[in-house]
Amino acid sequence: MSFISNKKIIEKYLRKGMFPTIFCTGCGIGGVMNFTLRAIYDLNIDIDTTVFVSGIGCSSRVPGYIDSDGLHTLHGRAIAYATGVKLANPNLNVIVFTGDGDCGAIGGNHFLHAIRRNVDLTVISINNFIYGMTGGQVAPTTPIKSKTSTTPYGNIEYPFDLSILAKVIGAPYVARWTTAHPGQCISSIKNALQKPGFSFVEVLSPCPTFYGRLNKMGTALDMTKHLKESTINVKLYEKILAEGNTTDKMVIGELVNTDKEDFGTKYKRFCGELK
Repeated sequence: MSFISNKKIIEKYLRKGMFPTIFCTGCGIGGVMNFTLRAIYDLNIDIDTTVFVSGIGCSSRVPGYIDSDGLHTLHGRAIAYATGVKLANPNLNVIVFTGDGDCGAIGGNHFLHAIRRNVDLTVISINNFIYGMTGGQVAPTTPIKSKTSTTPYGNIEYPFDLSILAKVIGAPYVARWTTAHPGQCISSIKNALQKPGFSFVEVLSPCPTFYGRLNKMGTALDMTKHLKESTINVKLYEKILAEGNTTDKMVIGELVNTDKEDFGTKYKRFCGELK
């Protein structure tokens, strides 16, 4: 992994006229954008043949800051639009930025079926456990008992585990880290960008303005420490299971890395067989 400076990342990839960003102090979304651009730099990916697609939400504002082609779409529809972009021009690198609400709620069906079809997309989902842009409402990933603006006495709904959903449905690459794991995040995004088919990287991120404040979790640094303390690497998790024990911690790491023919390749072969 290279050690390119932030200044070079800004000069090479970002629209400087768009700054400052809308992201709140302590938010991890800017960090995830940084991780992604560093992965692109390390792989020497041509930014001029890369399209960034997003829906609606805090994380969906990311493509606007990157000096590249972008598509800011309807709420929950980013993966559907990205599918169209990829099928129209298979030579493009298509990267989707989405939040846990955008991806797991209104966009849930598109998420599931893009995995089922194994469309060649890299989906980076920034999970802050809440709807951050629209007022701090409960999200599909909000943990039980957590307070939000629409669950002031605590959430009683069981949350989705987006990475496990992606794994079970058959995505060939699935990884989950936190913003407190920058090196691992960059490495997994690089793997995802190189993997044919649907790649899913979930990054757990602090939201001090809503989730942290409503649940009295302290500063952004306190929330970042909490993310580290409440997660467990998949290798250690598997060892614990093998010993007959269990844990309530969320599993992080590279959860799936396998090979599977992507939709575009299958479609091209199918069209050839019809001739």
